[in-house]
Amino acid sequence: MKANEIRDLTTEELNQKVKELKQELFNLRFQLATGQVDNPMRIREVKRNIARAKTIIRERELKQERA
Repeated sequence: MKANEIRDLTTEELNQKVKELKQELFNLRFQLATGQVDNPMRIREVKRNIARAKTIIRERELKQERA
């Protein structure tokens, strides 16, 4: 996901997306441990998407505090 796509989501949707991404990351790590992962680069992509979403959530929190 691109940052612009993430910014279009509401904060509640972002929190749900982070939860889903964390579950996907867990499943990918489990597959990696058992040697069944199809695309190991997907782990990196999911981690970055989690970071992007959390960054935007934090930006919104800081914006609300300033207002």
